[in-house]
Amino acid sequence: MATATKKPVAVKAVAAEPKLRIRIRAYENKVLDASVKQIIDTATKYEAQVLGPIPLPTDIRKYTVNRSSFVYKNAREQFEMRVHKRLIDIMSPTQKIIEALTNLNMPSGVNIDVKMS
Repeated sequence: MATATKKPVAVKAVAAEPKLRIRIRAYENKVLDASVKQIIDTATKYEAQVLGPIPLPTDIRKYTVNRSSFVYKNAREQFEMRVHKRLIDIMSPTQKIIEALTNLNMPSGVNIDVKMS
């Protein structure tokens, strides 16, 4: 029976290049897309490599409320809130890019989470 000899595999150590991960959330998708476009335009102005926008699943919260407080139990109203989300990665950001992104004026109702990794 022949035994196979395994050759050692060279593993390249990939240096984890820093990236800026931006999560954007809003109730209206048009306002969200305008904010994403503004962020991408600012990053590309400073010649940064941008990955995204990546659409994340929309959170849908549904609420059912009685229309009447006492008699008409079967009369109900249903409401829902939708939270649209996007993800943008900026590879190897410089100090100028970070400063330009912090000075952006975003519309109200847009929540931005920035994480450096």
